[in-house]
Amino acid sequence: MSQNHEARAARTGPWVFDTREIGHRAGSSRAYTRRAPAPAGFGLDMIRVPEGEPVELDLLAESVVEGVLVSGTATAKLTGECARCLDPISDEVEVEVRELFAYPDSATDTSTDEDEVGRIVDELIDLEPVVRDAMLLSLPSSPLCSPDCQGLCSGCGAKWAELAPEHTHETIDPRWAALRERFGGTEEEN
Repeated sequence: MSQNHEARAARTGPWVFDTREIGHRAGSSRAYTRRAPAPAGFGLDMIRVPEGEPVELDLLAESVVEGVLVSGTATAKLTGECARCLDPISDEVEVEVRELFAYPDSATDTSTDEDEVGRIVDELIDLEPVVRDAMLLSLPSSPLCSPDCQGLCSGCGAKWAELAPEHTHETIDPRWAALRERFGGTEEEN
């Protein structure tokens, strides 16, 4: 197997699209509907697309003068923990994808920085980084199980939603603790 063929084989899979299926004539296009397994790292600390969870891709790849414009949506299920009460949560995310992948030696080589525009390499486009970045930007950094989640009591760690309304933890300023000990508490306690 040639080295070039091995490199191409290593870049195949559900995230990789072959631009030869579209053609280089501006205006030609092809619709794609695929399920691609989420790799590790598709999320944040508190919420993520679980590794291996299918990401639904509904895309249109259009040949333009400078390359291939890919647009459409990516949808996936999310799992995580509430940032306030740590209960498990699940949700779904749908993101818009719109990215130009430039042909080698196109005018974009001189008019844009290398990291501004995706590049077509050996007629292939890898959409995984584009979809991952779009999903990461759409995820909340502090996901909640509900907008009115009260979180946990800092004194005992129980969920505020399950505690009685009069629940409190009396904390005494350590500077006053010796007086309380000497005189036996406050008037309300006696």
